[in-house]
Amino acid sequence: MLAGASTALVHHYFSTREELLAEALAHSFELAADERFGEAPDAQRSATRRLALVIDQCMPRPGPQEREWILWVELWLRAVRDPPLRPVAADLYRRYREWVAEAIAAGIESGEFKACEPDEVADFAMALLDGLGIRALLEDPAMDLERVPRLIAEQLAPRLGLEPEALLLADG
Repeated sequence: MLAGASTALVHHYFSTREELLAEALAHSFELAADERFGEAPDAQRSATRRLALVIDQCMPRPGPQEREWILWVELWLRAVRDPPLRPVAADLYRRYREWVAEAIAAGIESGEFKACEPDEVADFAMALLDGLGIRALLEDPAMDLERVPRLIAEQLAPRLGLEPEALLLADG
């Protein structure tokens, strides 16, 4: 095997292929989540810039971000069919929500954003990111990667008292 483990060793720890795939998927998500959601806020960065980076990092751009998206889709499909995977999905979504909500709360605290409920706005942002992102991942001709962040910014900015352009990266 490419991993350097014998088939016997794999069968010792995993009774089915689905169990092995579930564990591999959970491990991959943990690594991606630690990298993405575990990142400490940068004190030098404005909350607006931080939220723009959150949006940008959640795009299914070719390369690692696209591969992460494919894993998310795989998790969604498997968790629907395999209830023991649902806590894995729930934990990853909790961490995702905390990451987005913390960026929003930082903007409220600094006075950059108008008062709002960070968790509710985070849920709204995640719905936009997931819904529009999946269409871009599927290469929907009506929803390309250039359009997705603009639409998200147009919907999210008014809730925060910003102009949409503030949530778009000039280099993104």
